[in-house]
Amino acid sequence: MHNLYINVAEKKSSINRNIYGHFAEHLGRCIYEGVFVGEDSPIPNTKGIRNDVAAALKAMKIPVLRWPGGCFADEYHWKDGVGPRENRKKMVNTHWGGVVEDNSFGTHEFMELCAQLGCEPYVNGNLGSGTIQEMSEWVEYMTFDGLSPMSEWRRKNGSEKPWRLKYFGVGNENWGCGGNMRPEYYADEYRRYATYVRNYSGNQIYKIACGSSGLDYDWTEQVMKIAGRYMDAITLHHYTLPTGNWQKKGAATGFSEAEYYQTMVNCLKMEELVSNHLQIMNKYDPEHKVGLIVDEWGTWYDVEPGTNPGFLYQQNTMRDALVAAVTLNIFNKYSSRVVMANIAQTVNVLQAVVLTEGAKMVLTPTYHVFEMYKVHQDAMLVGSYIQTETIGDYNIPNLSVSASTDAEGALNITSANLSMSKSAPVVCDIAGMGVKSATGRVLTGPVGAYNSFEAPETVKVADFSDIKIENGKLTFELPPNSVLLVTAR
Repeated sequence: MHNLYINVAEKKSSINRNIYGHFAEHLGRCIYEGVFVGEDSPIPNTKGIRNDVAAALKAMKIPVLRWPGGCFADEYHWKDGVGPRENRKKMVNTHWGGVVEDNSFGTHEFMELCAQLGCEPYVNGNLGSGTIQEMSEWVEYMTFDGLSPMSEWRRKNGSEKPWRLKYFGVGNENWGCGGNMRPEYYADEYRRYATYVRNYSGNQIYKIACGSSGLDYDWTEQVMKIAGRYMDAITLHHYTLPTGNWQKKGAATGFSEAEYYQTMVNCLKMEELVSNHLQIMNKYDPEHKVGLIVDEWGTWYDVEPGTNPGFLYQQNTMRDALVAAVTLNIFNKYSSRVVMANIAQTVNVLQAVVLTEGAKMVLTPTYHVFEMYKVHQDAMLVGSYIQTETIGDYNIPNLSVSASTDAEGALNITSANLSMSKSAPVVCDIAGMGVKSATGRVLTGPVGAYNSFEAPETVKVADFSDIKIENGKLTFELPPNSVLLVTAR
């Protein structure tokens, strides 16, 4: 029996809804065929945006969407993506497959997508190959309501009123694909570029600096030391690979028990990374004015056989659902400092929540986790502690738990059982709340199970009713390989 203790009166921090954010890059079939098919497509769409994908993302309560990259951001020149589509310049997507990018999906189309989804746009600017003037004029084009060449051009292109844009990234992965810069050089460049990211017409930009990859603590140290007072947030990127080897990452399906558990070991490293980077940030920002944004995270496997290696298309199994559940529980735990996270990527790329093939669409196991976990958005994290067991030789806990209370006073408990073979009986002792009722929803199945276009509901959420209430305590049992949401009132 596992004892879970929750103190509803111990209010820790508000869980920013943007922790449940997403990332859409001009990569493979994420934008084209994924979210955008054009107005002339036989696939049902509204202004070129796929109706089925938009409806699925809205049902998941997507809060924020990052675009246009990723590595693509630092070779993207926004002026090529506005105006009549037939006049837009074509370019080669040098990072992702060497395919032609026709720029038919640009600023107006992205803002239309966000409007349809009801989510905040997060735009990533080009510091690597772009100019200060280019970045400055993009912000002006999007947000200025007065008279200027950029605002007049926006009006000519069909948007009379400016958009509200809060989140703007000044470069991406500038330690790598964004310019192979040293942290000191990037920090100075950030200060220079960010100076010209202006606030127009009452719009307040939340400036986001490029942070490090994984264990590169020196990057965080130098950028915070040199540029910390000029930013609102700094980023962190960490991907989960079964092997830890970028040359042979491992398959998305048909994996072994050892590969499954090693994936979970690498997934759980996220907590160490978040904690350590926050310690460095606190050194230069003791008042916690700068937030941490994990704007690229998720699993990364070898591509599916027969697909373009540059398109990063992979299947999505119950293993991915568990990675998502554990990672989101970690972000909740650190929600006093983690202000946003964006899983990579929304559709057809890496750990996608949606897969498409022509007119067909499939919701992945990862989608179902985000849909279940939406109850945590803007909720209050409360104190919780779970007694766990260690799994085999992997030295990882079998359970991961997070608890929050919503505006109506309901207590939502999300838990994941990482064990492939053992169920986990739980006794939950709740302080500060008299529990009168409890309901549940569960996602479970073999760790290698996935949804295909032929069998789209192999892995899906089911009602979970085996919850007992005795003397104010809840008892329930998590099946192996499961994600469980219990709502107590």
